[in-house]
Amino acid sequence: MGYIEQHLQPDEQIVYKTQLHNIVFLWPTIWLIFGIVSFFSGPSGAVSGMFILLFIAFPFLLSVVIRKRTSEFAITNKRILIKTGWIRRNSLELLNTKVEGIGVEQGILGRIFNFGTIIISGVGTTRQPFKNIENPLEFRTQVNNQISKH
Repeated sequence: MGYIEQHLQPDEQIVYKTQLHNIVFLWPTIWLIFGIVSFFSGPSGAVSGMFILLFIAFPFLLSVVIRKRTSEFAITNKRILIKTGWIRRNSLELLNTKVEGIGVEQGILGRIFNFGTIIISGVGTTRQPFKNIENPLEFRTQVNNQISKH
């Protein structure tokens, strides 16, 4: 059971749940491929390839795996719940009635692969951006649906 399920209020149901998009694995994968190619490119390449693999690619990949597994984004019939981080946790819980606006930013790759940044602004709070969210337009639609019900 995740953070969101543990923090539901009585009579609160999850309407929509999403996660970070797999695009977060792009750069670690590129570094991993670069390290493997360097490792097999010859005797001097083995040292530089091993350095890339051990000190850049694997720690970078591990941090991305942890970030993806510890990030949760949900909309309930009462509020928006977002939790990111494992050791350093960042959470946002905003009542649907207090949402002032929700924006979506998508570049060309985001539109092609269906990921983007959602920017949530609540009454009396600052704008909170959350990057690389899977299906951000559906997230915004679900938030607007819940707001219109109130």
